[in-house]
Amino acid sequence: MKVFLLNKSLPKWIILLIDQVITSWSFAFAFFLIKQFEFTTILRGHFFIYLGIYCVVSLISFYYMRLHTGLIRYSSTQDIYRIFTAVLICSLAYGLVMSAVIVPVYNIHSVNIYLVLLVNFFVSSGLLIILRLGAKGLFYFIKRSTTGKKVTFLIYGSDGNAILVKDALETSGMGKFIVAGFIDDNPNKVNKHIHQKKVYHVDELEKLQQKVKVDKLVVMSEDLKSEARKRTIESCVELGIKVLTVPPTSQWMSGYLHMNQMQDLKIEDLLQRPPIVIENDKLSADLAGKRVLVTGGAGSIGSEIVRQVLSYGPEMIIICDQAETPLHDLQLEIEETHPEANLQICMGDISNFNRMYTIFNEYAPQVVYHAAAYKHVPMIESNPSEAIMTNILGTKNLADLSLTFDVEKFVMVSTDKAVNPTNIMGASKRIAEIYIQSLNSINPVKSDYYDTDEREIPQTKFITTRFGNVLGSNGSVIPRFRSQIEKGGPITVTHPDITRYFMTIPEAVQLVLEAGTMGNGGEIFIFDMGQPVRIVDLARKMIKLAGRVPEQDIKIVFTGLRPGEKLFEELLSVEEKTIPTHHHKIKISKVRKYTYDKVVLDIKELLMLNKESTDVEVVRKMKGMVPEFKSKNSKYEELDLAN
Repeated sequence: MKVFLLNKSLPKWIILLIDQVITSWSFAFAFFLIKQFEFTTILRGHFFIYLGIYCVVSLISFYYMRLHTGLIRYSSTQDIYRIFTAVLICSLAYGLVMSAVIVPVYNIHSVNIYLVLLVNFFVSSGLLIILRLGAKGLFYFIKRSTTGKKVTFLIYGSDGNAILVKDALETSGMGKFIVAGFIDDNPNKVNKHIHQKKVYHVDELEKLQQKVKVDKLVVMSEDLKSEARKRTIESCVELGIKVLTVPPTSQWMSGYLHMNQMQDLKIEDLLQRPPIVIENDKLSADLAGKRVLVTGGAGSIGSEIVRQVLSYGPEMIIICDQAETPLHDLQLEIEETHPEANLQICMGDISNFNRMYTIFNEYAPQVVYHAAAYKHVPMIESNPSEAIMTNILGTKNLADLSLTFDVEKFVMVSTDKAVNPTNIMGASKRIAEIYIQSLNSINPVKSDYYDTDEREIPQTKFITTRFGNVLGSNGSVIPRFRSQIEKGGPITVTHPDITRYFMTIPEAVQLVLEAGTMGNGGEIFIFDMGQPVRIVDLARKMIKLAGRVPEQDIKIVFTGLRPGEKLFEELLSVEEKTIPTHHHKIKISKVRKYTYDKVVLDIKELLMLNKESTDVEVVRKMKGMVPEFKSKNSKYEELDLAN
């Protein structure tokens, strides 16, 4: 019987019939009340004429107001307004019919019909509303009594959006979801009741958890940057309360929240810092109407550069990458989100000079964002020749072509691993930094690839940006941890004390664009990465976010530092100092200057060794070019001992 009541709904004609029975009874009751229940007089009079005409008018009014078409179990305040409207229209229409037709023609004056209609309006409206609220309450009572395990929710906030979230949970949960109340830090709302649910203060969270065993907290995604909300979320994580995020109301489907739009809170959301304020006017002046080339454009950083640059109205955006599938996926995304964009997709390896020359010659970019690089430390430690070809030769190719084709600005994305490098990847990026910086001092320029003797002082501004790990980038620690948690563990961490700087992808790219705008050439910009994060703490927090208990449900295993890996990263070496800029999150690193001629000779020798000699000789040369390069947990440590 319960299953039938839950899964079946009454036919529309039955609902219409029930409404008519209620309104007819209500009219009769109002009539009797006005006539003071003088049944003999009423029945001998014109009662049945009054009632019959009212039934006809009521049927027509209710049919056209469509009150019978909705599911009673999901009745809302909007349905209540429709009931009042339908009864009011019925009363007005009936009064008009009686005064204009029936009374003059049949000379009926046995009752004050307007007084009857007034009483009937309140009685019938009340009964129709009680019917719907009662049916709705019965439906949810049966659902709660038939469903299994209940899930108790708290909702952060107590505004209109929070109420909509509550309604979505109660109507979509099939009786499994119980909303315990709202959490807020607004003293004007705390201890008040909204929709029969109490508003609790955020400090009561722990007591509330002990009292009602809260399972999940729902928070609006646009509220995640609030410090108060972040503290509440941190408390939930520690208390074992799972946190769900809800998208902004602009993304709700037809103004309603659907359950599949609620997502588990991600660690990236928890580590976000306050939004960065950048000079959009200056960026727009730099990029609007320009031809912009992005290398590594299908990668995590490169693709976000593409997305953000598109918002400034470039004349053309050229995306270069050698990864076919990610490049194709990005092309489809941009064609959907920016159909008006002049998009050029170029597959190619930046170490292939002839291919890069073709791209520059065909599209003549005015601004270059160079994000293409090999970045995985252990992989590069085992394959140093590839780091030389991509990170050094590829960068040199692009920089030389930028000079040749009078590019206005060349912005290279570097890494904190280039500071006091302990691995080949970091050293290769440091050599690329050195070459880029040396180009700003050449006078005149001699090309390695053309017969022209010399050129004028270059107009190209060469700028380097340096930052740490990016949250959620391809191959980073967070996607790996997430995958390990989904498999039930264990999570592998190299060392209990290892720390890293983290930054979100949009935040990193915003700073890259801003630094590129403020640069005059020759600078290495470093970003405020906040405080370093212990990787083991990050792992524990991700386990808790998944609703598991560290070391009980998911084990953490320490595997030892990998080749070339160090315990902590640095944004500056001991010898480097910083110069502040107008943006408080961006500083300029004062680094040792290298002469162009010396750098070119060293790179030529390095490329020759890479082509003809062993990996050991290649790495030895790199250590000579970057004296602070000291290998860690690597077979190349013996070279440091020999030196």
